[in-house]
Amino acid sequence: MKRNITRSFAMIVACLFLAQAITTRGQQMADPDFDTKVARPAYTKKHPKVLFDEAHRNFHTTDGRYKPFASLITNDGYQITPNKEKFQKSLLKGYDILVIANAGGSDANLGAAAKESAFTDEECDAVRDWVRAGGSLLLIADHSPYGSAAENLGKRFGVDMSKGYTADPENYDKDSNNRGFIIYTRESGRLADHPITRGRDASERINRIIAFTGQSLKGSADSIAFMKLADTAIDRFPKPGGEREKPDVSAAGRAQGIAMKVGRGRVVLLGEAAMLSAQVIKQPDRPDFRMGMNVTGIDNRQFALNTMHWLSHLL
Repeated sequence: MKRNITRSFAMIVACLFLAQAITTRGQQMADPDFDTKVARPAYTKKHPKVLFDEAHRNFHTTDGRYKPFASLITNDGYQITPNKEKFQKSLLKGYDILVIANAGGSDANLGAAAKESAFTDEECDAVRDWVRAGGSLLLIADHSPYGSAAENLGKRFGVDMSKGYTADPENYDKDSNNRGFIIYTRESGRLADHPITRGRDASERINRIIAFTGQSLKGSADSIAFMKLADTAIDRFPKPGGEREKPDVSAAGRAQGIAMKVGRGRVVLLGEAAMLSAQVIKQPDRPDFRMGMNVTGIDNRQFALNTMHWLSHLL
């Protein structure tokens, strides 16, 4: 059984590196058929201002693989501005929410330079101070190398990033047969009760989410882990050639979704990015593969809206 799990995880990692290569050829893209309409927009008069980071070699942008997310929250009443500059006090002033999705190091590929910090110490301090003063941050840092690239910013909020790849041989999506596609359900208790999972009413209640691999996180004592990993979850640290950087470790007690209040502000950290996207991967001689909010039978779409509602103090 252990040999089968190891082989399956090796295949997961191979597919992830392959997906990165496919992306460079333009085959992994935002799903053009994803419905971004919002029947009951949260904001119709005032419109919270969202700064969406695109200045740090971000894998996800408003006109790229995160276009469905950007369109969805725009239709919900948010006003989005793509960011092209380094973070500083004067830049952040006037915005309600900062979104950072998979910022990269000095190299956008999966080499060692991609693991360098995406942000200077001065930028990390500026974001921390802005949050303390009342800003809200959605920081999304996926599996390697994105955990390493965002590590310094995460530490400003007391969050430890595993910087590897997380999988669970027990609580995974059986339809895809991918042990990296981790399922969180309210019934299991791993999708914890929180305003984000509760929503404004029963129609917005979150019962089932899939995270598409990613990394694990550990928050500070005053944070709330609302996407809790099971004791069977593991973190692995592979290289593209199949070697290991270090031995596997248990991810028990860690999470892939954390929320916290910091001063007058709010922070949500996610250890996986695809769950708030709606992507389609074109594969020759195979059916299109969908990943994110466009997967049927999950609540990721409402989860995206609820997360923004909490960050904008609607919840």
